[in-house]
Amino acid sequence: MTEELEVERGDIRDNGRRPPRAVVGSHRIEEEMFGRVFDRNILMRIWDFVRPYKRQLLISVLAVLVFTGTQLAIPLIIRQAIDDGLTGDAAGQGALTGAMIAFALAIGLNYGAAWLQESVVGKTAEDVLFDIRTAMFGHLQDVSLSFMDKTEVGRLMSRLQGDVNAMQEFLETSVLSVGDIVLLFGIVISMLWLNVQLGLLTLCVLPVLFLVRVIWLPRARVAFMAAHEANSVTNGALAEAIHGVRTVQSMDRQPVNFDLYTDKAMATLRAHRTASKYAQVMIPIVDSLTGIAMAVVVVVGGSMVLDQRLEVGVMVAFLFYIQRFFDPIRSLTMQYSVMQRAMASGQRLIDVLDVRVDIKDAPGAVDLPHDMDGAVEFRNVTFGYAPDTPVLKNVSFTVNPGETVALVGPTGSGKSSAMSLLNRFYDVQEGQVLVGGQDVRDVTQASIGREIAMVLQEPYLFSGTLMENIRYNKTDATEKDVIAAAKAVGAHEFIIALPFGYETVMGERGGTLSLGQRQLISFARALVADARILVLDEATASIDSYTEMLIQKALVTLLTGRTGLVIAHRLATIRDADKIIVLQAGEVLEQGNHDQLMAENGLYARLYSVNYASFDDLPETGIDAGETGAT
Repeated sequence: MTEELEVERGDIRDNGRRPPRAVVGSHRIEEEMFGRVFDRNILMRIWDFVRPYKRQLLISVLAVLVFTGTQLAIPLIIRQAIDDGLTGDAAGQGALTGAMIAFALAIGLNYGAAWLQESVVGKTAEDVLFDIRTAMFGHLQDVSLSFMDKTEVGRLMSRLQGDVNAMQEFLETSVLSVGDIVLLFGIVISMLWLNVQLGLLTLCVLPVLFLVRVIWLPRARVAFMAAHEANSVTNGALAEAIHGVRTVQSMDRQPVNFDLYTDKAMATLRAHRTASKYAQVMIPIVDSLTGIAMAVVVVVGGSMVLDQRLEVGVMVAFLFYIQRFFDPIRSLTMQYSVMQRAMASGQRLIDVLDVRVDIKDAPGAVDLPHDMDGAVEFRNVTFGYAPDTPVLKNVSFTVNPGETVALVGPTGSGKSSAMSLLNRFYDVQEGQVLVGGQDVRDVTQASIGREIAMVLQEPYLFSGTLMENIRYNKTDATEKDVIAAAKAVGAHEFIIALPFGYETVMGERGGTLSLGQRQLISFARALVADARILVLDEATASIDSYTEMLIQKALVTLLTGRTGLVIAHRLATIRDADKIIVLQAGEVLEQGNHDQLMAENGLYARLYSVNYASFDDLPETGIDAGETGAT
């Protein structure tokens, strides 16, 4: 389990931020796995989110102190009423009346302070968590794709949700811990002030509690955090199964997945049972110690009352204090576990917030003008997801304004990687990628997103209406613009046939629509975006011939007046391109239009001549000129 967690945390922490650390010794392993009980750096980072709410925090602390003060005052008021108010004379009547008024005021203050503290702390904690969630969401929107490539999204989301909840628990209880500490010391001082001998006798049970705590706490610490991590693993598996439900059902994996999930759920159940056992064991122990302390006060205090060495009111006050004495101890013990979980959760949240954003706008970056010519140039580009394993090797080609250029080649030749560089999802290791004559590293990412529209092989529709999906990249587009775009790409007819037309709400990833319909929606989205450059990544793959015919017609409309880059495997789809660039093993093998490549009689011509439908059909041994004309 330790190794699993280290790997999980390493996914985030080792993303160019800091090297993996060797964990030496059992204490260090436990610290890495379960988090420190107190980590100043984490608290300072969380304080950055709490700082804007200092006023509310101060009000909460003051309310807690008032609440604690009333709890300490009530036994003293009762003692005063018994010892001074039950004398039967006028002075006693006055003392009893005063005690009743003081008691009513204490109860009123107690209620008011408790209400104020609960309402302010609850609202402030929610506000802080809102700020943390929005900060994390904003950061995750900007993190480099290299981080997302190495991160299991389902596990990440499950863990972050659980960690945020742990921080909420910590924020809501941290203010209460101030009151518990003050209450504990206040009770000790009050008992010693009332009667030193009886106070010291009562405190004799504390060594027993301390011994129990020393034995209990390390085991409870491990049990609580093991339950936390087991819950994270189970939730991650659940999220993955839900996201991949189509694949699961298509492969009839339900029984296998159910067994795998049941194993994880049983491990979580066992971990939570163990944690629950340790959480509950302290309650009877504390209750037993409370009973012992009260018995001591009754026996010893009662004999002192009979000997007239102690007033009755003092003994009654002692009983009230003893009854409350172990409550803050129990609360602080549980808050220790809450703080420990918060330290571990806070570390993971900070690790996400600290993920380095590799792709940033350069100082002085300018916007790509909307009236740019749309030219694209790759100039001696070398790139690899791992620097020592290049995917593209010294690639150079030019796309003139308004041209439609196809990139073809077998799987793994670097076509999609090249388009990722064009969108500046990654930066090149060597060379330049230019758009409109400007290096993409010298222009703003926002303007790249506006001027380069991308249509993927698997179109992604978001939750919301079809109208919202079509104008996803241009939220200020009018309804008229959306309908015109849908008509232009041939999507209008099936949209208006839906129950609510353009206001039809999409399900998970638009699953109620066919793949071809989703692709037409993505075309309409690209048309509404009105970008100068359009990238089509296998946009006509995995669809039937009739839908492909509709999409080909839509492409004519979509590419009119725009620069188009089409990634394709199937040769039949790119014959009419202005230029065809053949990539193999990350290098440009050939380039030219269909007729020019056929005349050169190179790889493209030989594949086309022998009726290979795709570059992925290329035999491992290659095709030589002698095979030309074979069927």
